[in-house]
Amino acid sequence: MADEKNELTHTDEAGKAKMVDVGHKDDTRRVARASGEIRMKRETLELVKNNAMKKGDVLAVARVAGIMAAKQTHALIPMCHPLLLTSVKVDFHINDEESKIEIYGEAALTGKTGVEMEALQAVSTAALTIFDMCKAVEHTMEIGAIRVISKEGGKSGSWRNENAL
Repeated sequence: MADEKNELTHTDEAGKAKMVDVGHKDDTRRVARASGEIRMKRETLELVKNNAMKKGDVLAVARVAGIMAAKQTHALIPMCHPLLLTSVKVDFHINDEESKIEIYGEAALTGKTGVEMEALQAVSTAALTIFDMCKAVEHTMEIGAIRVISKEGGKSGSWRNENAL
């Protein structure tokens, strides 16, 4: 298998892009978690915390946007398979000390391929939505540290990113 040799799986022998055939894989329970953050001025963070943004409840809208985006990952990332997700979660932690919102996403299914991209998409879109909802107040927000925290299931088993939030 390409994974065991540390080779790219989305290219053929000639180096051309391809979608991986997962038809031979067994269905297993798969869960992936991702995280990211958006840093902002303290005044902006206070507006979010107090639900005082003119566009509405920033975190509620960002949560729904992240869930919706995870379900559309295959339409946005060319080599991703359309998946029947059984669960998508988006949560937030307000870090007053560092003036940022930490974003956590989780995607799950029982299927033939992993859901890391869906968890990453949920976090990314939630961060972009927060930016959109707050940009009238602040243009200098910074989105970053988007990464996979952990995954479970599949042939390669479970692992955790010890460097993640």
